[in-house]
Amino acid sequence: MWYWLFKYVLIGPLLVALGRPTIEGLENIPARGPMILASNHQAVLDSFYLPLKVQRRITFLAKSEYFTGHGLKGAFQKWFFTAVGQVPIDRTGADAAQDALNAGARVIGKGKLLGIYPEGTRSPDGRLYKGKTGMARLALQTGVQVVPVAMIGTDKMNPIGSKMWRPAKITIKIGKPIDFSRFDGMAGNRFVERAVTDEVMYDLMLLSGQEYVDVYAASMKKKPEDSAVAGSERIPDTRAS
Repeated sequence: MWYWLFKYVLIGPLLVALGRPTIEGLENIPARGPMILASNHQAVLDSFYLPLKVQRRITFLAKSEYFTGHGLKGAFQKWFFTAVGQVPIDRTGADAAQDALNAGARVIGKGKLLGIYPEGTRSPDGRLYKGKTGMARLALQTGVQVVPVAMIGTDKMNPIGSKMWRPAKITIKIGKPIDFSRFDGMAGNRFVERAVTDEVMYDLMLLSGQEYVDVYAASMKKKPEDSAVAGSERIPDTRAS
């Protein structure tokens, strides 16, 4: 119940007023059945605007820190993310990757839409970073199609480090579903999983118009002093026209 109240009454109208969101390619998401929505990740608001414009309910795998905070803020975060049906995952333990895959498989097994950010974290500078292969492994294990989703403008409304939202035009582009059935039985093959991931990231690059950088976004956040060097490792011809 809370999911729909937030979407249509409590938060949705404010998001519409601030972002004037538009969506392209909505017909690429079927009316029923499981599917993975693989999105670029510009800002926390990505997880707000995508569900706002997609009619079906979307479940995201949310970091467990949102559910374990202290004080009034921590209690509110836990209530909010639980109320909207997000699934907590622990990203720090030795079994974190497998736990996340298991959680995602359960969502897909219920015939739902699963939202995933292949980059693993928000882009630190607006570029598109190398995707992690967990999404590919999940797609190969479950046999579901992957739909690339480009979020555009959320980083302008909610820049990293900002505490206030600011008006900005939000555009969502939904790409055509990608069928990886040609790789049936090859889940666990790291070369196949990398190929699947890179195919999705290529489509995200074309949809979003972002420059692609062949390093993980998390490594940029850990070593900001190396950003100039890492940024130079862009794959040739990877800026969308």
